[in-house]
Amino acid sequence: MKQTFDVTGMTCSACSAHIEKSVGKVPGVQQVQVSLLGNRMMVDYDESQLDSDGVIAAVQNCGYGASEQGKAGKKSRDAQKGDPVRQEQRSMKIRLIVSFVFLIPLFYISMGHMLGFPIPGFLHGEENAVAYAFTQFLLVLPIMFINRKYYINGFRSLAKGAPNMDSLIAIGSAASVAYGIFAIYSIGYGLGHGQPQLVSHYLMDLYFESAAMILTLITLGKYLEARSKGKTSEAIAKLLDLTPKEATVLRDGAEQVVPVESVVVDDILLIKAGQNIPVDGIVLKGTGTVDESALTGESIPVEKDFGDPLIGGTINKAGYFQMKATQVGENTTLSKIVKLVEEAASSKAPIAKLADKVSAVFVPVVISIAVVAMIVWLLLGYDFYFALNIAISVLVISCPCALGLATPTAIMVGTGKGAQNGILIKSAESLETAHKIDAVVLDKTGTVTEGRPSVTDLTPVSGIEEARLLRAAMSLERMSEHPLAEAVVRYCTERGIEPGSADGFVSRAGEGVAGSVDGRQVLAGNLRMMKHARVRLGEFEQLGAQLADAGKTPLFISENGELLGMIALADVIKPTSREAVAHLKTMGIRAVMLTGDNRRTARAIASQLGIDEVVAEVLPQDKEQKVRELQQQGRCVAMIGDGINDAPALTRADVGIAIGAGTDIAVESADIVLMKSDLMDAVNAVQLSRAVIRNIKQNLFWAFFYNAIGIPLAAGVLYGLLGWKLNPMFAAAAMSLSSVCVVSNALRLKWFRPKYRAVSGKAAAGGPESNEEYKEETSVEKKIMIEGMMCAHCSGRVEKALNELEGVKAVVNLEEKCAVAVLSGPVSDEMLSKAVTDAGYEVVSIQ
Repeated sequence: MKQTFDVTGMTCSACSAHIEKSVGKVPGVQQVQVSLLGNRMMVDYDESQLDSDGVIAAVQNCGYGASEQGKAGKKSRDAQKGDPVRQEQRSMKIRLIVSFVFLIPLFYISMGHMLGFPIPGFLHGEENAVAYAFTQFLLVLPIMFINRKYYINGFRSLAKGAPNMDSLIAIGSAASVAYGIFAIYSIGYGLGHGQPQLVSHYLMDLYFESAAMILTLITLGKYLEARSKGKTSEAIAKLLDLTPKEATVLRDGAEQVVPVESVVVDDILLIKAGQNIPVDGIVLKGTGTVDESALTGESIPVEKDFGDPLIGGTINKAGYFQMKATQVGENTTLSKIVKLVEEAASSKAPIAKLADKVSAVFVPVVISIAVVAMIVWLLLGYDFYFALNIAISVLVISCPCALGLATPTAIMVGTGKGAQNGILIKSAESLETAHKIDAVVLDKTGTVTEGRPSVTDLTPVSGIEEARLLRAAMSLERMSEHPLAEAVVRYCTERGIEPGSADGFVSRAGEGVAGSVDGRQVLAGNLRMMKHARVRLGEFEQLGAQLADAGKTPLFISENGELLGMIALADVIKPTSREAVAHLKTMGIRAVMLTGDNRRTARAIASQLGIDEVVAEVLPQDKEQKVRELQQQGRCVAMIGDGINDAPALTRADVGIAIGAGTDIAVESADIVLMKSDLMDAVNAVQLSRAVIRNIKQNLFWAFFYNAIGIPLAAGVLYGLLGWKLNPMFAAAAMSLSSVCVVSNALRLKWFRPKYRAVSGKAAAGGPESNEEYKEETSVEKKIMIEGMMCAHCSGRVEKALNELEGVKAVVNLEEKCAVAVLSGPVSDEMLSKAVTDAGYEVVSIQ
C-alpha cells in the first residue's frame, strides 16, 4: 500500500535523510521517499505487517512529527488554512519579527560605544559593568526563546546520533551565551574582590550579540525558504477548481442540479455552451466544440459528436449535447493528474547540501576537540579558567554562521539576478539542480510556438484579387467565435480589409461556416465542406494536403459555388525557439518535444526547430511517464511547459520550467518561471545555475578554511611552541571575518551577465567541451522590418537568404513582418538589406 504523510520539524536534507533511513528499517516498509520542500513522505508498505500508526511512530521516534495526509479529492482552499506548511511560514514570520525587535537594541548597546553613539549612563563605565552585561543577557533571552526550535531539534538530533544544521546552530549560539553568562559571573567577582583588570577583560568578552545574530540570520534564511514551500498545495487547489461544483443530471426524465460528488457512472448529464464538463464520459446526443487546452495543450477546440470521449474539467465552447458518465470521483482524468502532482512532489528527492553532508562529521568532531582540548590542558596543570577558555574558543570559532550563510547568500543573490533577467527561481533546490540538466522536455503549444493560430499562407485563385478573398472570409468569420476565425479576422483587420454585410450565418460542426455576403452565398471551411457543396478545387486540393503535411490548417473560401482561394493557418514557432534549441544542443543538453497534437503537425514543427526526438498525441500522464523514463536512464531532466496538462511532468522533473504567459497551475507547479515566455531564458537559467554552484563551492571552501585554521589555533596546538592562544574574542572575530568573506564572494554574482552561446563545431557535436566549458562569442541582435511577405514560402525565402550570409543566424516572423538576425561576425546593415532585396522583398528599417 502506498500512503502519503505530512512531516513536520524538518529543516535540512540531513533531517529528510535520517527519516528515510529510520522509516526504511521498519519491518514491512518496502520504499520510502521524503520531500523536504513539500514536507511530505510517501511510504510503500505491506499492510499485513504494518499500519499507518506504525509509520507515524517511526517518524516520531526520529524526533519529528507526522500525520496522515487527506485525500486529494477532499482538499479545498478552505482546508489549506490548516496546512502545516502555511502554519510554519506564519510562525517563522513571527519569529523573525520578534528576533529583529530585540536584536536591534542589543546591537546598539553592545556596539554603539565603539561607533561613538551615546548609550544610557547606567550602562556606561566599569562601575556599571554588571548592568551592561546583564541587559544584553536579558535582550538575548527572548531571541533564544522564540527560536527555541533550533535547540529542541538540534540537541534532540545530536542525542539520536544524527546531527544536522540545527545542531550546529544550537551548539554555536549556546556556547556564546554560556560564555557570556560565565563573563557576567567573572565581572561580578572582579567588582566584589577589587580586581578591575578582571572586569575590564570580561567586559570586552561578551558574545550575546553573536548568539542573537546567528539565530536571527538563520531564521531569515529559513523564512525565505518557507515561503516557497506552499506552491504544490496551491497548484492542486487550482486543479480541483477546474471541476464545477454542480452538474445537471437527467434522472427519471427530469433535469436535476446535483453536487458533482453525487454523479455516478452511467448518469446522463446535460452540457450547455460555456459550461465545464464535470466528469469523464462520452457524447450520447448532440454536438459541441470542446476546449481541451487545459489537458492536451492544444489551442484549437475539438469538435465532438456521438461516441466521442469527453474529459472532466474541459469547457464546452459552443453547442449542446448529452453525455454519459464513464469515470467519476477519483477515477477521472483530472483527479489522476492531481494524484500525479502530489506523488511527484513527494518523490522529488531534496538536493543534498554540501554543508549538511559534512555536518554529521563536523559537529561531533568539533565537540570532541573542545572536550579533549579542555581535558588535556587540565592534565597539563593549567587552571580551569584557562581550559574552559580554550574549549569555548573552539566552539565559538566553529560557530556555523559562515557555514549557514555559504549557500543561502549565493542563492539569494543568484535568484535576485535571475529576476532582473526575467527568470523567476522559486526555490534554492531548483537553482542548484539546474546546473546538472542534460535533458530538456519541451511542450509544443504555447512553449515553442505562440499558442494561438495565425495566418501563414494566402493563395487566391488565378484572377482573384487577395482583397476580394479576404473580404469574403472576414465577413463570415467575424461572426464566429472559433480560434481559426479569430485569426482570420485579426489578419484582415491588420491589412485594413473592410467586411461586407452578411446574413443567414450558419456554423456547421466539423466543417466551417456559411452565409450570404453582399447577396452572394459564401462558404468558409475545410475540404469536407467544399466536397459536400460540390465546389471544384482542382490543384488546390493537393496544395491543401501539402500544407496539412506541414502542420497547417487549410481554410477554403468559395463564392456562389466557385472557389476564391485558400487561407492556411498554423500555430507558428516563436522567433527565439529555434535559436534556444540550438544553444541547448551546444551545451550538451538533449531536447525532446512532447505534444498532444497529431503526429504530422508535431513532426513538421520538430523539423523546423531542429529537434530529433518528438512524441505526439500524448496525454498528461504520458508526459509525466516520458520524464520518468529519462530519469531512469540516469539523466537530470528539465520540463518546459505552459499548460495544466504539463503540471504532472513539471512536478516530476528534476527542474520544472514554466512559461510565464502560461496557466497559473503550470506556474505554481514549476520550479522556475520564464516571465518573458522566451525559451532563450531557459538557456540563461542553466548558465546562472552553473555560476551560482561555483560560487557556493567557493563559499563553503572559505567557511571551512577558517575552521581548519582557527580550530587548531583555538585548541592551543601552537601555544606550547609559539605561545599563541586564540581567546574567544579573536575566535568570534575570525568567525565574523569568515562571514564577511562568504557574503562578499556571493555579491560577485551581481556581475553575472547571461550571454547567448554560438553553436559551433565540437560543442554542437556533443564533444567533451560541450557540457561545461565552451566558447562564448559576442553576438549582436538586429530586427529587420520587411514588406511584401505574404505566405510561408515568402518567409522561407527571406530566411534562407539571410542565413546564407556568413556569421548570420536569422528567424523570420511572418505575422509581424520582420526577421530577427543574430550576428556573430562583421555584417553591415547594407549586406542584410541587399540579401532581403535580392530575394524580392523590401526592407523598411533595421533596428
